[in-house]
Amino acid sequence: MSLLRTRVLLSLVAVAALGTGCARRSSTIPGTRIADDRFNRDVLAAVEAYRQAVEKGDAEALFLMASENYSEDSGTPAGEDDYGYDGLKQVLVGRFRMAKDIRYAMKYVTVHSSCASGDEIPVGCVARVEALIDASFTVLDARGQDSRADKRDQNELVIDWSGEKWKFLSGL
Repeated sequence: MSLLRTRVLLSLVAVAALGTGCARRSSTIPGTRIADDRFNRDVLAAVEAYRQAVEKGDAEALFLMASENYSEDSGTPAGEDDYGYDGLKQVLVGRFRMAKDIRYAMKYVTVHSSCASGDEIPVGCVARVEALIDASFTVLDARGQDSRADKRDQNELVIDWSGEKWKFLSGL
């Protein structure tokens, strides 16, 4: 192959590479694969407020984020550990009374909703956020000694648009 032909071929390859590099890529929320649009940002802002309240151990703030229709099945088939809005406050206060030095990180995987179109979010719109949880906290063990627990889990947080703000239906 002649030197001229090689240069032309390399130039064509470089142009093709630049062309694909300049192709329009969908914009995602930094650190996620979730489309960067107003709806998803608003949903994730509500979930991020939840995450921060967990790290602070702020049971009252979390309770205020819950919908009166809140329901939790704790991810188990048994019904004994299920609770609703009325039981939520006791669960939150009990958990935070025992824990300290809480670290609660979330990696947002997906946001799903059937009502995410247009500028106006209809009242009753439900969004589901799948997140990977990486948490650690300190509790007293049976001997009265500090014990550090590390937990990793996958969770689905379900939130409902009240017309003013997002309220949690499950997942707290």
